[in-house]
Amino acid sequence: MLFIAAPLRAFAQFDDPDFLGAVWRSAAWAIVSLLGLAAVLIWGGNALAGQVEQLGWIGRVLGGLLGGMGAAVLSFYFFLPLATVIASFYADRIASAVERHFYPGLPPARAASLYDQTWDGIALGVRVLGWQVLMLLLLLIPPLTPLAVPLGWAISAWAVGRGLFVAVAMRRLNRADAVAFYQSRRGAVLAQGALIAAGSLIPVFNLFVPVLGTAAMVHVMMAPRGPSGR
Repeated sequence: MLFIAAPLRAFAQFDDPDFLGAVWRSAAWAIVSLLGLAAVLIWGGNALAGQVEQLGWIGRVLGGLLGGMGAAVLSFYFFLPLATVIASFYADRIASAVERHFYPGLPPARAASLYDQTWDGIALGVRVLGWQVLMLLLLLIPPLTPLAVPLGWAISAWAVGRGLFVAVAMRRLNRADAVAFYQSRRGAVLAQGALIAAGSLIPVFNLFVPVLGTAAMVHVMMAPRGPSGR
């Protein structure tokens, strides 16, 4: 039941002004970041265009990847890491809105240090980015191409699910306890991560997926009641 109940409760909160504020801010930053990433990739492709002869086949491959349609495809693949990092920075605001709406009896949150929260968000983005790059490399190796998409999806499900859950848990636990609590909810977290990774493949909807995923992780954490007194 939790597999469906958590995302449905996240969707149900779209009439909450506090929740919507975090959703639109996160989506706006995601759009700006995506456009910036595409611009950087296209610029890199144009810069490489004049170096094709010197770089040989590597230059031709990189130029093709970074120019025009290639830049759009790369931006699509790299969007999930960007959006996930942005959502992790809004985790406190999103989780606060969810708790006020669904769990009003909770005591005030006592978050982990800002350093731990920031570092964990950046580390999450780097981790997801690394796996996305690996998936792209597998696409370029014909015998391994069929494995690229399912492997990339599975790894993204694990990385994004773990990262967003820990970001939410660190509002009430220190980082070590948040990671330990993740271990006890690993199955439910992975299931939500799978939904987030699948939703990230849908254009436009993917702008909201990390925020909805963060909200869903609050419900995973609280069902049955997690560290309600911490």
